[in-house]
Amino acid sequence: MPLVNAKEMLTKAKEGHYAVGQFNINNLEWTKSILLTAQELQSPVILGVSEGAGKYMCGYKTIVGMVNGMLEELGITVPVALHLDHGSYEGAKACIEAGFSSIMFDGSHYPIEENVAKTKELVAICEDKGLSIEAEVGSIGGEEDGVVGAGECADPEECKMVADLGVTMLAAGIGNIHGKYPENWAGLSFETLDAIQQLTGAMPLVLHGGTGIPADMIKKAISLGVSKINVNTECQLSFAEATRKYIEEGKDLQGKGFDPRKLLAPGAEAIKATVKEKMELFGSVGKA
Repeated sequence: MPLVNAKEMLTKAKEGHYAVGQFNINNLEWTKSILLTAQELQSPVILGVSEGAGKYMCGYKTIVGMVNGMLEELGITVPVALHLDHGSYEGAKACIEAGFSSIMFDGSHYPIEENVAKTKELVAICEDKGLSIEAEVGSIGGEEDGVVGAGECADPEECKMVADLGVTMLAAGIGNIHGKYPENWAGLSFETLDAIQQLTGAMPLVLHGGTGIPADMIKKAISLGVSKINVNTECQLSFAEATRKYIEEGKDLQGKGFDPRKLLAPGAEAIKATVKEKMELFGSVGKA
């Protein structure tokens, strides 16, 4: 099945009170593990690509070629969107050109007027090409590709301004953080989320920094309109732990255990387990 934009899968998720997971990819193993798990569980899925990961994987055209090839070779029939994560204005345009089916323009660090102007221009391009587009208001805490946010909460009125531009989905800061959550984290602001939901109506809302948020908070966020949840760090941690165990047990020194296909296999399986756990928590299993 060819790549799809994320609009239909997220509209269904919002109406059905579940969320679709965006799982960031970093290489072939990541992509393969996520796609196979989505197919096995019959779940729609969004493959996220940060600009840093895009450079690491030799550019956006390389990624589009790899993902399209896998969809065909693995016989993937569930809906898959290929999405730029936290894209700059230039990055968004490059991904549109390369063949991504969805983009995120993160203008949250600009004054709201500039965020609105740039988002509006990209909405028009995406509408013309049939792509979905995510915008952001109020930066998300933590660090991702050098962009640092302190976990602020977005202004619901500003969220409405951006939602009214015709974006497909909206990421709004509600106290969430990228990466590991610190011991003194105050938790999600459901008051802010509820206020945003009241003003943006049917717009699917996005929760960034899904790693480490307790399951009950995830479920409550979904009940308040969150239809897309981003997961990255958790897959990285499970991959690293499984790879470390393989090496510490000396398996890389047994026979041809040093072969990268063997060396990376436990990490790839660990990613599958993490993705399965998240899809079950988000409620997207069987929703393809």
